[in-house]
Amino acid sequence: MGRLDGKVVVVTGASRGIGAEIARIFAAEGGRVICAARTLREGDHQLAGSLETTVEGIRAAGECERLIGAARETYGPIDVLVNNAALTYYLPTKDFPLNRWLRSWAVNFHAPFVLSQVALAEMIPRRSGAIVNISSGAAIGPGRGPYPDPAVGARGGTCYGAEKAALERFSQGLAAEVYQYGVSVTCVSPSQIVPTPGTVYHRLVKSIHDPRGEPPELMAKAALLLATEPLEKVSGRVTYSQQILKEFGWISDARGRGVETPGSGYSQI
Repeated sequence: MGRLDGKVVVVTGASRGIGAEIARIFAAEGGRVICAARTLREGDHQLAGSLETTVEGIRAAGECERLIGAARETYGPIDVLVNNAALTYYLPTKDFPLNRWLRSWAVNFHAPFVLSQVALAEMIPRRSGAIVNISSGAAIGPGRGPYPDPAVGARGGTCYGAEKAALERFSQGLAAEVYQYGVSVTCVSPSQIVPTPGTVYHRLVKSIHDPRGEPPELMAKAALLLATEPLEKVSGRVTYSQQILKEFGWISDARGRGVETPGSGYSQI
């Protein structure tokens, strides 16, 4: 018996990295997973990974008979929504093109809002469901000045961090709104940087096998935990992968944000 047997799951940003791993693990737990992403085929994007690769891997493992583009038409009402898709430009604010600013907000914040509304239209009448939003350590601000290291400001994570901080506030607010209807809303970030094609490209880690990084499986398991634990135990939580996994006894050792260092303000509420 899997934790998601018979449940209909939508995972955005499922072509590579954390999203692909979430799709695989949720399918392995019996979920009927619908994957969504901008990259359909290998070669459509400069980074490795695509929806076809993710779906092929799930089918090859015998975890799901078919994955096609419409969850409701194919499988029925959505039980779990994982808002994982993200678009990142590491540029200082003074150099940030307006079109990129608008595009990144559309993917990183507006899409979770719209998809949550669509999902809630099905979850609320059934008085059950789970929305898991994927945030980032970038939501943790640099603190107040002075700032003697100019390299900190030059890294260009301000805009992405602002979008993820907004997502964390949205998650807690939405959780409070829909708790009465039996719907859980949570938000989780990696405790350490996860080596993915994206984080390697942006030089956040040295390689996909960087030993300093966190395996994407931990984020996938944390998302699974938040999607399947009882409402009263998790809804409204803004947390970190290793922190929540250790708290619930899914792992014995934990490191990084939320464990060795404080998380964002919303994670501490």
